[in-house]
Amino acid sequence: MADATFEDGGELPLLLRAMDDDGLQIVSSLTQDAIFPASEMTFTGAKREFGILLNRFRWEDKDAAEKQGRPYERVQSVLLFGDVLKVGSQGIDQTDKETVLSLLSVSFEPSEDGAGKIVLNFAGDGAIGLDVECIDVTLKDVTRPYIAPSNKVPSHPDD
Repeated sequence: MADATFEDGGELPLLLRAMDDDGLQIVSSLTQDAIFPASEMTFTGAKREFGILLNRFRWEDKDAAEKQGRPYERVQSVLLFGDVLKVGSQGIDQTDKETVLSLLSVSFEPSEDGAGKIVLNFAGDGAIGLDVECIDVTLKDVTRPYIAPSNKVPSHPDD
């Protein structure tokens, strides 16, 4: 069986930009259950950017895959946060670059003048906090979709 292609799904790669909380909620829903090794996170202080290369479940294609009886898909995507002033983490061993993280949600805690903290919550109670001047988030698919190795929809114990 060959890997899925964009043509098979009739979808173009995602390229989204979030500049407010509503947009960030959309990005959060599309990246829920994305997985990646800790080594795929990077903070570039000079550019004030924090980026993650992640393997996200294609939630936007789930219903079509079920209707057409084809496998579920994942795709590699870059999740890029701009205007980042500081990065902190809790419950994540940053020395173990092979630790695989599973992203559960992305949220925003506002402070003054549009600034605030973007919080990335992970399975196992880990979190990363990004102090930002404003919400400036880009989600971009960078590979063709591939068949999800588990061929299952991600689930959580309380689902």
